[in-house]
Amino acid sequence: MNISFSWLKDYVDMGSMTPEQLDDLLTFSGLEVDGMEKVESIKGGLEHVVIAQVLTCVPHPNSDHLHVTTVDVGGERPLNIVCGAPNVAAGQKVVCAQIGTKIYTSDTEFYEIKKGKLRGEVSEGMLCAADELQLGSDHDGIMVLPDDAPVGMPAKDYFGVDDDHMLEVAITANRMDACSHIGVARDVVAVRNTREGTNLHIQWPEVDNFDASATTPDADKAICVTVEEPELCLRYTGITIRNVEVKDSPEWLQKRLRTVGLRPINNVVDITNFILMEVGQPLHAFDADKIEGNHVIVKRLAQGTKFVTLDGVERELDARDLMICNEKEGMCIAGVFGGEKSGVTHATKNIFIESAYFNPVSMRKTSQRHGLKTDASYRYERGCDPNITEWALRRAVKLVKELAGGEICGQMVDIYPTPITKPTVEVNFRRMFDLIGQDIPIDKVRTALVSLNIEIEHEDNEGMTLRVPTMKCDVTRECDIVEEIMRIYGYNNIHFDEHFSSCTSHGVKPNPNRLKNAVSDYLSDNGFCEIMNNSLTKSEYYENNPDFDTARNVAILNPLSKELNVMRQTLLYSGLECIVRNINYKVADQKLYEFGRIYRLNPSAQADAAVTTKYEEEQHLAIFTTGMQIAENWKIVASPTDVYYLKAYVMNILHRMRVNMKQYDIKPATEKYYAEGIAFVNRENGKTIATLGRLSRATLKAMDCKQEVFYADLNWDLLIKHYPKKEVLYAEVPKFPSVRRDLALLLAKNVNFADIERVAYASEKKLLRSVSLFDVYEGKGIAADMKSYAVSFILQDADKTLTDKQVEAVMAKIQKNLETQLGARLRS
Repeated sequence: MNISFSWLKDYVDMGSMTPEQLDDLLTFSGLEVDGMEKVESIKGGLEHVVIAQVLTCVPHPNSDHLHVTTVDVGGERPLNIVCGAPNVAAGQKVVCAQIGTKIYTSDTEFYEIKKGKLRGEVSEGMLCAADELQLGSDHDGIMVLPDDAPVGMPAKDYFGVDDDHMLEVAITANRMDACSHIGVARDVVAVRNTREGTNLHIQWPEVDNFDASATTPDADKAICVTVEEPELCLRYTGITIRNVEVKDSPEWLQKRLRTVGLRPINNVVDITNFILMEVGQPLHAFDADKIEGNHVIVKRLAQGTKFVTLDGVERELDARDLMICNEKEGMCIAGVFGGEKSGVTHATKNIFIESAYFNPVSMRKTSQRHGLKTDASYRYERGCDPNITEWALRRAVKLVKELAGGEICGQMVDIYPTPITKPTVEVNFRRMFDLIGQDIPIDKVRTALVSLNIEIEHEDNEGMTLRVPTMKCDVTRECDIVEEIMRIYGYNNIHFDEHFSSCTSHGVKPNPNRLKNAVSDYLSDNGFCEIMNNSLTKSEYYENNPDFDTARNVAILNPLSKELNVMRQTLLYSGLECIVRNINYKVADQKLYEFGRIYRLNPSAQADAAVTTKYEEEQHLAIFTTGMQIAENWKIVASPTDVYYLKAYVMNILHRMRVNMKQYDIKPATEKYYAEGIAFVNRENGKTIATLGRLSRATLKAMDCKQEVFYADLNWDLLIKHYPKKEVLYAEVPKFPSVRRDLALLLAKNVNFADIERVAYASEKKLLRSVSLFDVYEGKGIAADMKSYAVSFILQDADKTLTDKQVEAVMAKIQKNLETQLGARLRS
């Protein structure tokens, strides 16, 4: 929100405070200033431009239309200036742009006055026309001033050019009370009274104190109001004013609005915008003659009703949108945007001004549905002050009478069936000081609260009973009051004890964060880059997708866009989005990983079940590889990444997580997004701890990815859950030698190495130390449906040296079980 420094002075005595000091004060009291800009009513501020007098004026010897002049600018000597204006003459008081002056031709473009020669004659400045200095539109000749214009006086002083500073204040969602100049002034008053001991007060502007219950002779012409949706429109205030003169606003009002970035339209509309920025209450002015039946009805219209807004766009209304209607049609989307037909124009003679309080949730949803973000909706959806609508309306009446004339018609309308009262909050001093971290003077607390318009209803030695104004809709608890006191008192004024205390405690084992960091370090050290993606994604990924059930999508109630309308069920698609983006940036070789959560609805949970039962949330680790394994160099030929390259990293992670692979079967992955893949499935409970494989062409095509991608998905929660509780103990190097035996096995193609491992370890549990695959062969000499595996077996006894007889007995048992269980036979 934009705040004008000079406008702010209308409501609080700033003393000698500079804009820079105000920046610091606001930032360190909870209103962060994102930027500050100097604003001038005339671009460039007429710097180096002075009032001057033409002393001599003679024709230019080398031109039939130029003149050579000497000009007194109040300096040590007159300046020689060549002028082409037809009306220049000796004795005139003029406006002179000296060397260094910037003449703006637009908001960003300018040319600088420099010393030079025009057809052989020296020129040390320029005599200016009105339009060249943005002082008017006349360009028929130079500006000629009255004879009493003081020579040498800066033009910005003579013409009253105002300098201002515009501060861009970042308003958080809970600070609706600061969405206006008076709101910011209130914080200035509170901070200075509390920290500096001043006795400042808000200087409230004047309003029209008309009798709200009084009627007028032409009351039958006044607009009447009916509110059919009191739960959406909690208060509606309005008044009819007749015989107004709609015209351009006076210069002071236009300047105010331009400074904060608003475009002046006409005096009536500008008044509503002025009050919006002044006190934070949105107003809307209707052309009363365009209100059919002299009747305003606050209601909802049928689904699909067409409505043309002020910007000329035809919009389709939702049945949940609140509308301001007349007896025939809608006139305005309540609290969001006006209609094309009912607005105030220069032809308007009678107006109806609305000042209302609408349901913030309804306003936010309507604004999002139509993609309309206006100054009014910005405030309504954050919660305006329901008890300032009448004050704002009276302020509008006063300004309308002053700037547009007219008189009140009928009574003021104020429909407020259930008044919103100030909430009561109990504050205990001891709890407050504990939250703050130190005791602070009670008189400082009292000053801060009173300056913020928080009423102290009762106070004793234990604490206070407070009544919080309705403008602070977020302040409802004791901790909220403490926060208000703290930001006014100043967080920098809280002193921290240099004494440091610590205690020892036994951490939870295993430590999930330590394990996560260990795996992250391993992957990062091996060239992987960590990515972090949004947990929100688009439902389109899960529609007609055999791997995911759309009924389990966790949908967002009011999504920002269709691209972010559900919580993700997998890390796959957000990772692929990242890969595709990098490929488009010509980064083809990528190794990525992400720790992230996935979310699903629990299909067996009841509708009224607790959140922890209704939703499922798991943390997973996703790993992606694509492109080349390593960059090409003189010694190593670059080779593309493949599923075995990815599997090596996955196996190392499982080893680091102390997963006992003997408890897992390696089976074909069932996910359709894999062209080929494997899954590590626990034999006891059937749960899959990890999957990996090459993504299918269909999956990649849907993501517009034109190169192969290999993907692994590890269930991190399961890895943590099954992490062994026992510490790893040191074991000395065996004293007795190991024995290696190799078998060349012929197997069916559907048998994999994991099956061989499983059978081997089941055959010999004591002496078999490891099983390794060191060669695979398919082709000549092997049947088409067969393959050859060369497998090594390492046997070792920790207590003695193995004999040949023991080794042969073990190998015979393993060979027999491989033959009977897997159909293997020795290759000759």
